[in-house]
Amino acid sequence: MMNADMDATAAGGEAAALHEAYALATAFLASLPQRPVSQVPTPAEMAVALDEALPENGRDPAGVVGEWFARAERGITASPGPRFFGFVNGGVTPAALAGDWLASAIDQNAGLWAGSPAAAQTELVVLRWLQELFGLPAEWAGALTSGATMANLVGLVTARQWAGRQLGFDAAGDGLAGQPSIAVVASSEIHLSAVKCLGTLGFGRNQVRRVAARCGAADVDALAGLLRGIDGPVILIGNAGEVNSGHFDDLAALADLRDGHPGGAWLHVDGAFGLFAAVSPRLAHLVRGIERADSVAADGHKWLNVPYDCGFAFVRDGSLLREAFAVGGAYVAGGAGWDPFTHVPEMSRRFRGLAAWCALKAYGRAGYRALVERCVDNAAAFARWVDETPGVELMNPAPLNIVCFRLVRAGLDELASDELNRLAVRAIQSDGRAFVTGTVWQGRAAIRAAFDNWRTTPADVRLLQEAVAQVGASLSA
Repeated sequence: MMNADMDATAAGGEAAALHEAYALATAFLASLPQRPVSQVPTPAEMAVALDEALPENGRDPAGVVGEWFARAERGITASPGPRFFGFVNGGVTPAALAGDWLASAIDQNAGLWAGSPAAAQTELVVLRWLQELFGLPAEWAGALTSGATMANLVGLVTARQWAGRQLGFDAAGDGLAGQPSIAVVASSEIHLSAVKCLGTLGFGRNQVRRVAARCGAADVDALAGLLRGIDGPVILIGNAGEVNSGHFDDLAALADLRDGHPGGAWLHVDGAFGLFAAVSPRLAHLVRGIERADSVAADGHKWLNVPYDCGFAFVRDGSLLREAFAVGGAYVAGGAGWDPFTHVPEMSRRFRGLAAWCALKAYGRAGYRALVERCVDNAAAFARWVDETPGVELMNPAPLNIVCFRLVRAGLDELASDELNRLAVRAIQSDGRAFVTGTVWQGRAAIRAAFDNWRTTPADVRLLQEAVAQVGASLSA
């Protein structure tokens, strides 16, 4: 019965379902400049809208697509739109969106060359283009991932393999049990995704040795002192773009520390969004020394402005990368070309390379330079407004695309000020004109606005300013 139902549905429903999805998608995209960025529904409201028992019998696909959108719309955030300043989310360019739709339609498994020579070769081209865009050495190996978290995992698993070799064992083959410990060093601003990866890889989330980050950047002298007390190999993690206010570690200085450590060290750089500073001549100094790293991780669904999910990792030593991930099996015998699964955790993989290829081909180096510089200009304009406006203050200078700020009111103690800013985040989100997220910076509640969407204009920045000002006045009243 199941096969018969599916066959009957497929006979006339495929085109109708795609047309319905197209109509819903184009209407949604057209609404982005005007629609509320979020309606902030409660979990209970979303449960009422969507939860139901598994249907016994199916319906036509077009009707199903339309029904889901109608029922879920209150919970759909306008994150591809120009006034979503939460987290560090990019939008989706037209070329990337078209490529992603086509990737779903042709449904390639981008894990093995034999599964899709087109997908594997496209990914290789995308990786080379990204290396050229960021000025990374052409001989490095790499792969596309689901995001910066998995890109960090790729870099750190290779670092683990290197460290194991320094200590005389094969980390991927033998595991860490009973082996000498491997030291991991970072600043206090290490991103939670890297910490999550360290737990996954067996290092332990609580075992990272951290030094203070002055204004968001690692204290190099403190790092040097910490390294002097460590014998044996060290994995050193640096930030190209700290997540709260976008500051950068001195990557060249970190590379010098790596080179000078007697026991050897591996420098991994988390460049989730900050790596994109390299595309602009006026910003490239922020990532000076990135080419000396041993591994670099970044996101594609941030400043590349391609759909979720996409990230990429580059590793200096491709043989170590393959050693960390390659496994054998008669059913996955090597094909004529590159097998991506030998460079990443997944075997089966979405063809995310097509959206990236389309985006890079459509906009080129000049297009991405203009995008990054426009976003940084938008962030600078908002930071100037914060600096000049009574009742708000910058928590830290904004060197790139993230502005960390807070509301301030005379007479409030620290606890009351923190609560005021937590309330402000919720109120701005509920207002619907703009979307920001909250954070804690140096122990104080704060607000973050991130600028990395290709659609955002100065008019959108002004709407954000209005929302912050009006919410601030309302909360004070």
